[in-house]
Amino acid sequence: MFRPRDLIAGPSRAVAVLSLTQILGWGMLIYPPVLMMPRIAAEHGWSLAFCMSGLSVALATSGLLSPTSCGLIDRYGAGRVMSFGALTGAAGMIGLALAERWQIYLLCWLLIGAAMSSTLYDAAFTTLTRIYGVAARRQITLVTFAGGFASTVGWPATHLLLAHFGWRGTYIVFAAVLGLVVAPLHAFALPRGPAPDPALPVPAGAVAAGPARFPPPRGWPFVLLAAAFACHAFLLTGVTSNLLAMLERGGIDAATAVTIGALFGPAQVMARLGDFAFAGKTSPLWVARTAVACMVVAFIALALAGISVVVAGLFCIMFGAANGVMTIARGAVPLMMFGPAGYGRVIGRIARPALLLQAAAPFAVAAATQSLSDRTVLALGVVGAMVALGCLLALRPPPLAYQG
Repeated sequence: MFRPRDLIAGPSRAVAVLSLTQILGWGMLIYPPVLMMPRIAAEHGWSLAFCMSGLSVALATSGLLSPTSCGLIDRYGAGRVMSFGALTGAAGMIGLALAERWQIYLLCWLLIGAAMSSTLYDAAFTTLTRIYGVAARRQITLVTFAGGFASTVGWPATHLLLAHFGWRGTYIVFAAVLGLVVAPLHAFALPRGPAPDPALPVPAGAVAAGPARFPPPRGWPFVLLAAAFACHAFLLTGVTSNLLAMLERGGIDAATAVTIGALFGPAQVMARLGDFAFAGKTSPLWVARTAVACMVVAFIALALAGISVVVAGLFCIMFGAANGVMTIARGAVPLMMFGPAGYGRVIGRIARPALLLQAAAPFAVAAATQSLSDRTVLALGVVGAMVALGCLLALRPPPLAYQG
């Protein structure tokens, strides 16, 4: 039975710790660049595109290192790896605040990318699976539910810090939070061992079918799953980085476009809340299929009906809700398909192509909108979402432990 004190004294404190550190991590590592980069570019005399390339370097680095970082958590536990990752991120941010040469600037983003690979969702999912095993889906949902508030905290906090301390001071503050808050929480507050494994109740009328038989994480099942999440990652980053400009070109004024874009966050959170409520009754694979199908419908509606306030609002709600549960599925579906053994390395390998495509997406979509019409770009979005859906539909889960 769950008791409130378990959030402090029991294995469930992992959920409380990771919920807080994911809000802080995403709020400091991912969301601030959109506010920081124009100021950095203006002070150094660099182009905005070059400054933004730092984030792409970080995402690519995270993708390359993710299998190693998550594999180390599998082997040694989260305390050492995630705390070291937070300290690495703190060093990168101090470097950004002090860097005057472009080579040092990019080197600092390499450090931040290493921090992303060992502190954000993939590392958190690996930690929860190490503690809870195949029963980690509900804990993964809770942590992603909290992480959905990162932009709600990160952007206002960044805006306030910029107003008082400038961009250099803001990065120093972020470094202090990573080094003095996030790193100690990971090092000393996360559980070191697995949670107790209570006997699972057998549903009425169920027939024992033996333990689940998980296929090895290779071959077509792995390729299909990695391709589906890579397509989703590319569409997510490409859309979120270019959507507001696309809406303005469609005739929607800037203030209204920002208001429409703001629907994305609440839709994510509400979808995650729904997933939490029905986590014990739904297959994560079918949740992922439904989410991507919603993305297909959203792209088709915007491409065919054209850009208007109503259609754009529905697009943001559907796309945001789909992304909200796809974040959970990124942790839950590999667990269902391949099991908890070696989970960290598996999820890291799945994350690698997704993060590499995320790094390229803003530039690729921006270039496409310059060469093609927005409607053609949206039609290509339909194709990408349908490819992801096809990959998910082709997957077949392993045999269940109990069959009715």
